[in-house]
Amino acid sequence: MAGEILGVIGTGRMGGPMAGRLIDAGYSLVVYDTQTEATQPLAKRGAQLGKSPADVASRADIVLASLPTPDIVKAVTLGQDGISSGNRAKIVIDLSTSGPGAAKLVAEGLKAKGMTLVDAPVSGGIKGAVNGTLAVMVSCPQATYDTVQPILKNFGKLFYTGDKPGVAQTAKLANNLMAAAALVITSEAVAMGVKGGVNAKVLIDIINASSGRNSASEDKFPRAVLPGTFDFGFATGLSYKDVRLCVDEAEAMGVPMVCGAVVRQMLAITNAKYGASSDFTSIAKVLEEWAGVEMRG
Repeated sequence: MAGEILGVIGTGRMGGPMAGRLIDAGYSLVVYDTQTEATQPLAKRGAQLGKSPADVASRADIVLASLPTPDIVKAVTLGQDGISSGNRAKIVIDLSTSGPGAAKLVAEGLKAKGMTLVDAPVSGGIKGAVNGTLAVMVSCPQATYDTVQPILKNFGKLFYTGDKPGVAQTAKLANNLMAAAALVITSEAVAMGVKGGVNAKVLIDIINASSGRNSASEDKFPRAVLPGTFDFGFATGLSYKDVRLCVDEAEAMGVPMVCGAVVRQMLAITNAKYGASSDFTSIAKVLEEWAGVEMRG
């Protein structure tokens, strides 16, 4: 760690807390975000400010990126003034959820510049980023994994999925589809229960003591739906993006996703009705409106 400088590009809701954990671990950072205010808390803790992704990659030994969409990932890594234009970093860790197709494209583009991509999407939300309890799915050459493992361990539990770019992305998309599906089906079930006269909190307690329990009933409903706050911390637009990517990739592989297509449609409706920046627990608000109930307790 001595003398090693890390670059972090994208210091928003997920990237900011992860960068903070790297500072806690003693790393020196160069950070960059298009929203300059997102870098200020890190600058106050000693992080240097980069002028562009290329500048960060010219000042850091390893660059980490936490970005919202595949197009932004491709632009930041391979575009003008992108990471690939830097002259120092040889390893790029992509913590974003960008899909296997984008990961393969980025890996090839970086390889042409003498850089290696570490495909490392994370799951666990803002709370996990702050507390270092994320699931970190990793695919990259074994030797590279050995190099970055001490860095990534600061974020949570590591799962090495193999050496091919995009494999970790496939695992992440599978997880995010299931998380969204749990939210959709729990919203439907609880809306039906409330319509039939069962108190929403009582029904959630029953589900959580029974075989129907899931991540939505155990976490998202108690935290964000039953109180009516709808503020779990994951944007509808990002969830919609992830599920779209998952279903599209599955179809390209020849894997039918009948349930996945329905979840995608529910997110499309929620996205259209409440906007991309709304919390994805707003799926429950759609069901409330359709059923004519409120799920509170």
